[in-house]
Order: sequence, then structure tokens, then C-alpha cells
Amino acid sequence: MSVSVMVPTLLRPLTEGQKKVQAQGETVRHLIDHLDAHYPGIKARLVQGDEVHRFVNLYVNDDDIRFAEGLDTRTATGDTLTVLPAVAGG
Repeated sequence: MSVSVMVPTLLRPLTEGQKKVQAQGETVRHLIDHLDAHYPGIKARLVQGDEVHRFVNLYVNDDDIRFAEGLDTRTATGDTLTVLPAVAGG
């Protein structure tokens, strides 16, 4: 099962500059583990313990995983995981 992962500019140094990478897994948690095996350090930037970092938003297709099953949100072949850092300021 292959899922496209859209990588924000801030994390692209970890993905060798790639804007879009492929990952495999049945859940967002598995996708992140797969990504970390290929791009070490990315997991630490996305999750802390068993939760998504406070300033990171993850979407499966157009659905925010915080309103689904969090890291246990299921994924399927052809889905897209979008990583968006939260933006603050004034």
C-alpha cells in the first residue's frame, strides 16, 4: 500500500529536498514509522510520545486526523498525507 506524503518546506532537508515522498502503512502511525526508517529524524519532528506535535497538522486526504482517530487513522493505497506546520504570528 503506497501513500503520497506532502512534505512542507521546513522538513524537506530530511527528505533530501523532496516535496512529495511515498510511504507505506495501514495507519498514519505506520506511515510515520516507515518515513522515519527512510528519512531518519522526521518522526521526532512530527510526533512526541504518542501524540502529534502541537504545532503540526496532519491530514489524510482533506481530513484532519485530530478529528478522526489521530495517529491510528487508517490509510489506503492512493491516499495523500499532508503535513502542515501550524502558523502563528501577528
